[in-house]
Amino acid sequence: MALVAETGVKGTNFVFDAPFSYTVPEGLREVIKQGMRVIVPFGRGNRRRPAIVLSLRETDDIAGLKEIAAPADTGPILGAEQLTLLEWLRENTFCTYYEALSALIPPGLGVSFTAKYSLRSKKPAQGELSKNAAALYASAEGLDGSELDALMSSDPKGAAELVSKGFAEETDAVKKRVRDDTVTMVRLADGFDPDRIKLTPKQAIAADILSREGCASVKELCYLCGCTNAVIKNMIKSGAAEIFEEETYKVPETGERDSIADITLSPAQQAVFEGISSMIGERKPAGALLFGVTGSGKTPVFAKLIEYTLAMGRGVLMLIPEIALTPQTLNRFRRLFGETVAVLHSGLSLSARANEYKRVRAGLCRIVVGTRSAVFAPMENIGLVIIDEEGERTYKSEQNPRYNAKEAAAVRCMHHGAVMVYASATPSVETFYKGINGKIRLFKLPERYTPDGSPPAMPEVNIIDMTGTGRIISGELADEINDNLSRGEQSILLLNRRGYRTYITCRVCGEPVKCPGCSIPMTYHKANGRLHCHYCGYSENYVRKCPSCGSTLMNERGIGTQRLEEEIAEIFPTARLLRMDADTTYSRYAYDKRFTAFGNGEYDIMLGTQMIAKGLDFPKVTLVGVLNADKALYGGDFRSYERTFSLITQVVGRCGRMGVRGRAYIQTFAPGHYVINLA
Repeated sequence: MALVAETGVKGTNFVFDAPFSYTVPEGLREVIKQGMRVIVPFGRGNRRRPAIVLSLRETDDIAGLKEIAAPADTGPILGAEQLTLLEWLRENTFCTYYEALSALIPPGLGVSFTAKYSLRSKKPAQGELSKNAAALYASAEGLDGSELDALMSSDPKGAAELVSKGFAEETDAVKKRVRDDTVTMVRLADGFDPDRIKLTPKQAIAADILSREGCASVKELCYLCGCTNAVIKNMIKSGAAEIFEEETYKVPETGERDSIADITLSPAQQAVFEGISSMIGERKPAGALLFGVTGSGKTPVFAKLIEYTLAMGRGVLMLIPEIALTPQTLNRFRRLFGETVAVLHSGLSLSARANEYKRVRAGLCRIVVGTRSAVFAPMENIGLVIIDEEGERTYKSEQNPRYNAKEAAAVRCMHHGAVMVYASATPSVETFYKGINGKIRLFKLPERYTPDGSPPAMPEVNIIDMTGTGRIISGELADEINDNLSRGEQSILLLNRRGYRTYITCRVCGEPVKCPGCSIPMTYHKANGRLHCHYCGYSENYVRKCPSCGSTLMNERGIGTQRLEEEIAEIFPTARLLRMDADTTYSRYAYDKRFTAFGNGEYDIMLGTQMIAKGLDFPKVTLVGVLNADKALYGGDFRSYERTFSLITQVVGRCGRMGVRGRAYIQTFAPGHYVINLA
């Protein structure tokens, strides 16, 4: 019977995407496995495309089926659970099989391939080829290597005719986007007989080590034997040993370790820990909401729950909503749990992300911390999934496949019999509804946590009416910032709009300068003198000319973080300012460096967008200012009120976290609005 592979092929449309059947050549029966990628001919032109093997079956009915051209991997890249997730993504997000695959594996594990050609000894007879193919063959004679490949690739139709009629041979050369890190290893050859092969004294020592240990890297073996590479090379030449490549992983430096035994839980925290740990101990899928005010000490509870889960021999997956939160979270848990913590998010380089993914797949990491995409980490035996700041919209992917990480996490919890803990001071309405109605267990931390036992205090919040002031910073907030500067305390200012001016309008016709693709007013960025669309990424030079009527009389309106930075520098010339938005954090290590510097007291004021509002812990911050709180309130989204409440509540919670009571000032043109007053 023939072996047939059901595959999901790259480049298909959802309308006709389906498992496409291909026969497995006899020479590849032991190579092709479920969950690995292969190269297949697709469509009328039989153009080569990568595909993922969904399943294998044996059948006698292979009429009309094409053969798999070549394997693209040395083994499966998806396990049984990940193949289930692949099917779930396709059925629930209406994407193709291969689009679902792109969500399950990091970009660095992607493959590309090029066609390699060689001419066969058989020569075409007169009239055997079309005019075009004959001309191509004549030009190809005498060429080889890259020159032949380039020529044949320039005429796919002629090349296909030469291959189909047996005058040329086509093979696929597969190339990974990121090469595997390997180390050269040495082992004794099969059938090695010390009586037959004479060894030098140093070679005999090396052979003794290899027979005892099984294998060793060339570098290690040379060190242990006190010899050079030449000794090992001579062993290989004589047939006594052989070399092979073994994949290796880069292990992060963890620095100083903290003891989890030093974490002391308050009575409220202990009650939460005991309740959730008992759920984990049942090894059944379940859900819980940890609803705690900002600064209530949810992280120490997480640490204790992780320790408990690891002690059961199970793994932990922790999702956070923003890349900006990764450095602090990762540093905390690596100090507690060491190199067994892996991090996965799109801000890593291709090689770093692929390395962390492979460490998890190899079972070297039992804790995974990351953003939305980390929900698909190839972990086995998950016991606990934590969704921190679960109400954030960033858990929903806006690109195909449009999955919700919370839903994907629930699917994985069902598979592993794990407990999913939603945690936030401002949970989503639907999650809180589940908690109060008993669909998931509800745990509360109603007071702030202070390790030294001092009385906890929530910040003092003041609402400032900005109607008719015409100012960016109110007098009250300016005075408070001055007081903080004189005391050496830090301040945070939130303005959830980046850029310099939020829109440009014409004084004559009144039309704003819009994005040609989105029809949305573009934002002026003074740093590069361009107008940017924050929805699609389009940008153009600011020429100070109305595209509608041609007038050069333009009004620049609204303020962004760039304009706010200028204003703060003018009012407080001695203050050290740190601006955090998408324009200042595009480099790979920007978040870590800048937040670490602020935490070390190198800046007095941090201003930025929503990335500074949630999950951050800076002990010296005692003042928070929210500027233009109405911007999100009237955003035209049915969740605008919910998101505004969450944003204000969270950023206010950044201050007064270490004994000193914080102060917060909310500047608004709607001081009586119930959402702002509730926040």
